[in-house]
Amino acid sequence: MTKRRPAVIVLAAGRGMRFLGQGHKLEQHLGADLDPSTSGAEDTVLAHTLAHAIASGMRVVVVTTQNLAPLVRPLIAARDVVAIPEFDSQGRATPIGMGYSIAAGVAATGDADGWLIVPADMPLLRPASMLAVAAALEQFPVAYAQYHGRQGHPVGFSAELYSELVDLHGDEGARRIVARYPSQAVEVDDPGVLVDVDTVEDLARLQSQHGLARVS
Repeated sequence: MTKRRPAVIVLAAGRGMRFLGQGHKLEQHLGADLDPSTSGAEDTVLAHTLAHAIASGMRVVVVTTQNLAPLVRPLIAARDVVAIPEFDSQGRATPIGMGYSIAAGVAATGDADGWLIVPADMPLLRPASMLAVAAALEQFPVAYAQYHGRQGHPVGFSAELYSELVDLHGDEGARRIVARYPSQAVEVDDPGVLVDVDTVEDLARLQSQHGLARVS
C-alpha cells in the first residue's frame, strides 16, 4: 500500500502592504535563479517558494485571495489553488488572518497525512528541509525546522490535529497548537528556513547577499 504523505500548504493570502506602490511582495523579482533545481522558473519570490515546495514531491496547495489568484494560477494546477474571497456578500472585508488561511488549506486537503505550513515569501527554503520536517511527523504531532537553534519554517502537523487546524481563525496562526502538543525541532543545514521577504529592505538584503541583479 502506498504511504500517504503530508501536504504542503503555501500561505499566499497576505496583503503585502510594505511593498505599497511596488506591487505585492510575492511578485517581486529576485533577478536570477537561486537554486539549480529551479532553473528556468520564473524569478519572483512566489515562484521560487513554489518551485522548492513542488520539488519536495509532496502535494502543494496554495491559499491565496481572489485578488492574488491570477499571480498564483500560472505556477500551479488550478485544483491546488484555494482562493479566499476578500469581501463577503455585503461587501465587508473578510478577516483573512494566518489562522483562517491555514484552516482553509487543511480543509482542502483533508485526506493528507499531515500538513506542512510554508509562508509564500520564503524563496530560499529548500525541499530537503520540508522533507526532514515531514519525516519527523511520523513520530511527533508537531515538528518544525530550525537552523543553529533558531526556529523557522516549515512547521508541520500530523493528521491527528485536523479538527484543531480547521478550527483556526484570526491572525495568530497555530501557535497555541504548537504550545499544546509535544513538538520536535528538526535541525537542518538551511538558513533559508529563517529567511522571508517581508519588506523592501529584506528583498534588497537577499539580492545583495546572493549577488542578484535587481530587476525594475
